[in-house]
Amino acid sequence: MDSLLQQFLHHLKYERGYAPNTLAAYERDLSQFHTYLEEVQLATSATQATLNATEEHNVAFDELTPEDLEGYLSALQTRDYKSATVARKVAATRAFLRFLYAEGVIKHELLDWLHQPKAERRLPRALSRAQIERMLHYAALEETPLALRDRALLELLYATGMRASEIIHLRRRDIDLATGTVRCLGKGDKERIIPLYPSAVEVLKGYVENGRPFLLRTPEEAGLGGEALLFVNNLGQPLSRQGLWFLVQHYAEAAELPAWVTPHTLRHTFATHLLEGGAELREVQQLLGHASITTTQIYTEVSSRRKREAYDRAHPRAGKTVDET
Repeated sequence: MDSLLQQFLHHLKYERGYAPNTLAAYERDLSQFHTYLEEVQLATSATQATLNATEEHNVAFDELTPEDLEGYLSALQTRDYKSATVARKVAATRAFLRFLYAEGVIKHELLDWLHQPKAERRLPRALSRAQIERMLHYAALEETPLALRDRALLELLYATGMRASEIIHLRRRDIDLATGTVRCLGKGDKERIIPLYPSAVEVLKGYVENGRPFLLRTPEEAGLGGEALLFVNNLGQPLSRQGLWFLVQHYAEAAELPAWVTPHTLRHTFATHLLEGGAELREVQQLLGHASITTTQIYTEVSSRRKREAYDRAHPRAGKTVDET
């Protein structure tokens, strides 16, 4: 299994261009699939009693049955997983089975035996303009190097809609303060250039000139210039995804925002506010770095829902029934 899985992950990384986080999720999900099959095949083995408990058992993929795959799906559905998690695990398994068939490891197409369940459709949650302004306000209350960094991070997340992994890997040279743009390397190493509004440029300039040099503790770090990461922690080391998450949570709490606010919430907010402001769907797709426009279309539903909620709150007759009119 380890060899086949590594071949599959190699295929996803170098031929399909999958991101490291996606590859890690595939590896976890397929390891779970392997463990399930191993237990099933051991349980049904006629020679189970003679198997050494410490000996590694190889899963026979060419002996898979419809019952095996249906049982795996049932096992997932009986766990305390969200429907989206089950759908993701099944999708990973189907992709792996497709790969095994293409490589001749299994002689029969097995996808019809493992149906892809539909994930519950959940609309992404976005903040209002007032909430965003309140969050940025709290980040601007201090002028310390860390506070300048925090404000620049929040401003850049909202200004660009970048993913957490994209923003923490930005280098100094990726920001062009003269043209007001940022160069972002997204999923599949696809590059996109995102414009910045003037106030975001000013905030970034303040961080680059008055915050970042004090966080880079040594002359060697400062001398790296454009090669060094743009955002670092208080020790001058790369900022982690967890560090970014805590940072966003801190300012969300200070601004009395909902507990569900994360770095990705600012990405949702960026897309929603652009569409509400009249941006074209295709333009928002390009700014977000979505491979398919269908992924971006969900934000049109968010925008429509927010307009409906505003209408229901504001119109004097929105809450009246026919009998009341």
